[in-house]
Amino acid sequence: MSKPTLKFQMYKRLQLATPKIYEEAKKAATDLKIPAELKGAFGLTGAISGCPAPLREDIEKVMAIESKKVVPLAVYVDQIREIIKEMYGDDYDAAPINTCEAGLWVSFDTLVTPPFQGRGDNYRTRYIAPLERHTHHQASYGRPFPPKYKDILADRGSTAGEFGFYGKRLANLDTVHVPLAGAQYPVHGIKYHPVPLLKNVKADESIKNIEKAAKRHRTLLSGFASLGYDTSGYGYGEKDSEGTPKLLKGIAGIAQSYNVPYIIDNAWGLPFIGTSIRKVGADVMIYSMDKATGAPTSGLIIGKEDVLVNIRRALGMHGNRYGTTASYGKAAYVTQDPGKEGLSGQVAALKVLRDNPVVVTKPIDELYDIVVDEFSKIDSRIRDYFKFEKSYNCGTVEINYEDSWQDGKLGIPIFTIEDMYAGSNLFQDGLTQMGVIPTIAYDANIFISPGLGTTDDHGQLLHEPTRMVVGALVKLIEIVCDHAGIWE
Repeated sequence: MSKPTLKFQMYKRLQLATPKIYEEAKKAATDLKIPAELKGAFGLTGAISGCPAPLREDIEKVMAIESKKVVPLAVYVDQIREIIKEMYGDDYDAAPINTCEAGLWVSFDTLVTPPFQGRGDNYRTRYIAPLERHTHHQASYGRPFPPKYKDILADRGSTAGEFGFYGKRLANLDTVHVPLAGAQYPVHGIKYHPVPLLKNVKADESIKNIEKAAKRHRTLLSGFASLGYDTSGYGYGEKDSEGTPKLLKGIAGIAQSYNVPYIIDNAWGLPFIGTSIRKVGADVMIYSMDKATGAPTSGLIIGKEDVLVNIRRALGMHGNRYGTTASYGKAAYVTQDPGKEGLSGQVAALKVLRDNPVVVTKPIDELYDIVVDEFSKIDSRIRDYFKFEKSYNCGTVEINYEDSWQDGKLGIPIFTIEDMYAGSNLFQDGLTQMGVIPTIAYDANIFISPGLGTTDDHGQLLHEPTRMVVGALVKLIEIVCDHAGIWE
């Protein structure tokens, strides 16, 4: 096959070579001596909804004890509120929920959409979101504006039916997508689609772009939204002296000037040791508690008290009709209640993060050292393109290789989120062939975290299986690069 000179030629070549790549990946797993009993039972992250990490022993023990008790669920909710207020201040509050996505839904519907009560025709509202990664979460609750983004979710939502990504769009709500300064949005992948490359985002210039959008849409403006991550590969590499991403603080400032809420999706985040809602100045921050924190399946909404009143009321947690400070009753979003196990597990996980965060941070430190060491062994022709960053917010190590595409040369293949949904992301599906459960590995950015067969019952890192899974990723990247033809 002739050497590719154009991007789409390279991805076409990879598509044709997919069976061969999978065959070589299986052989590489044998060469790496991955035991049969580990195949399909360990992976690069324990923070994926499709295959979450096993519960730590300390969390499981608390849940088992609480399961034998008769406890009104409002008691657990108040315990969560007490911990949050202790850590962030009495002007903040919390509302547990069954998933992070449910938390986003409630937050947008209660804080950003127009009211449906009252006489006369309704009006439309708009919220502003940076054009960043994972737009199908934080940036998909309204109709896209400008219209050039109208099909931004088309392919990834095509198999989900009417109630997939498009089905969660809220009534009379628009989403204004604003590109970030310094970012690039080139087209890549076997499922050819624009990808956000965000390592070089310029915070100050991006804030000005968002300010311009806010001024243009001010008569309809009802909110702002973004991710809450803290790494360069997500566009949040520039930080202030306290380590808070400047872009997040800038968006919060704009939101305050317009008196509208700023909602942050920090699904893969850790309360207390990660991005601080108080330091950012946001109104709402939402977590997926079963990802990085070690809690059972559940979500958590943290926010300023004045906006949490609406959210807690919608969830039936804001007190009984006859006057109480808390309840666990029926409201508009009763379908999104967390159960007893989720609530008691959240309390346990939050206490660990408050009292003994080293349980979570120590494995991250050790994982970072292993990742850097294993990638030092990758083919020397691509070794220098990989950049590594440790995130306590997400409990991860980020691996970014955007720089391999400098100077107009074909670089390390970049797979899209559309590739993930189409099953053509070779960095994910290739790992599956090796018996390794993959992680988020698209947009020239790979997130690795502990927990999936790489930690013991206490959440501490097991070095040997960790080196195996990272070594498998290194070998797979070499195999894919070889078939891409970039070295010919």
